[in-house]
Amino acid sequence: MSYTVKQLAGLSGVSVRTLHHYDETGLLKPTARTDAGYRLYGEKELLRLQQILFYRALGMPLREIQKLLDAPDFDTMQALAQHRKALASRKKELAAMLTTVDKTIAKLKGDIMMSDKELYDGFPKDARKYRGEAVEKYGEKTIRRSEDALRKLSKAELQKLQDESTQVLENLAAHMHLATDCGEVQTLIARHYELIRMFWGTSGLADNQACAYAGLGQLFVDDERFMSKDGKPRSEFALFLRDAMKRFSDSTLR
Repeated sequence: MSYTVKQLAGLSGVSVRTLHHYDETGLLKPTARTDAGYRLYGEKELLRLQQILFYRALGMPLREIQKLLDAPDFDTMQALAQHRKALASRKKELAAMLTTVDKTIAKLKGDIMMSDKELYDGFPKDARKYRGEAVEKYGEKTIRRSEDALRKLSKAELQKLQDESTQVLENLAAHMHLATDCGEVQTLIARHYELIRMFWGTSGLADNQACAYAGLGQLFVDDERFMSKDGKPRSEFALFLRDAMKRFSDSTLR
């Protein structure tokens, strides 16, 4: 059975725009096209999309997923076995967090004693993990510069910076129906760029970091952890934001 891109989107929960992006980048090509040019997907493509979603759920960037799936020695059965192992590990982590929740409820009711350390049993050490990834990607000096700049802010100043950044992103999300090069979108992107420079600690530098800013936009697409809301990926918004940031980088910063 073949599926159109709209049918596959409904079946998998992946947006039509994301499937188009996967086609354009070669990550997931349709098996054929109709005479009218509509994409058609068969069982092989459905299984490949499943693999993509498994690896995305594990936090792997799209470029790495494509390289892995296109490798001559890629084995679907072996990959599924690895996914099962990873999911079983995650199940164990979730069970540990559930135990912590139950124990905390019992503690608050006065039924049991619980140490402060036990309050955090089962939780992943995300902050440490993300910092390690950032250091590996950008270098210790770059990360320290950002951290030093943020430490100089008062609690109120930092909260204001975070709040405005969130608001600018939500305003951009509300403008997704517009072209990325229109004035309204680019005005918001210009402010987003200024706020990002504040987070980076580079507001006063002569280097306008055109490549770094465009690269950040690509990161939003490649790693859904950085563009999720309430635990749900915002793939379409990430693509829109990346394109708008690249447009600003190419037309204004270079």
